Amino acid sequence: MVSDSQRRGILIGLAGGTGAGKTLVAQTIAQDLGSDSVLLIEQDSYYKDLHHIPLGERENRNFDHPDSFDRDLLRAHLEKLLAGGEVDMPIYDMRTHTRVSQPLRIRGRRIIMLDGLLVLEDPGLRHLMDIKIYVDADPDIRFIRRLKRDLTERGRTLDQVIRQYESSVRPMHLQFVEPSKRYADLVIPEGGYNFVAIDLIKTKIQSLLAETA
Repeated sequence: MVSDSQRRGILIGLAGGTGAGKTLVAQTIAQDLGSDSVLLIEQDSYYKDLHHIPLGERENRNFDHPDSFDRDLLRAHLEKLLAGGEVDMPIYDMRTHTRVSQPLRIRGRRIIMLDGLLVLEDPGLRHLMDIKIYVDADPDIRFIRRLKRDLTERGRTLDQVIRQYESSVRPMHLQFVEPSKRYADLVIPEGGYNFVAIDLIKTKIQSLLAETA
């Protein structure tokens, strides 16, 4: 029998384009497996803090490039969480593009789900993953979802959303996000509404949990 202190957590990476449904897939799996054993982490929490840049200039930054994330900090935190430790996870304010002053203290759990645009693009993150998933959806569906989200949740204007999509979101998707699909163990079309794929993932997770019990 492996003790709790010796167990390594299971890391599941969920990548895919903006608005593909990554978060819905992660939340559905977490709810079905039980929140006590699943920790959800969003790559967006690890955006670099832009407090040193004038507010009016921040929205012009490319937030869809791998270098916009603090990748070293994310990898270090995941390694500690997978070992059962605690970390102070940043909390990122999408309206101001800055980290809030008080981070969130979190502890590793048996299952850690990492959700983000570029989690499969980073070799260091892929090396830590037990399951790699790419969530797919048609470009027009993804754009509509992003438009609705940015208008209602992130305080963007219609012009801002369209300009950002044309200047960075779509080009970076084609350059970095879409190519990372080849690293996935499983590609899920239709996002969180593909219940067959979600059931397959849950079965695989339960198998991994049994192996490390």
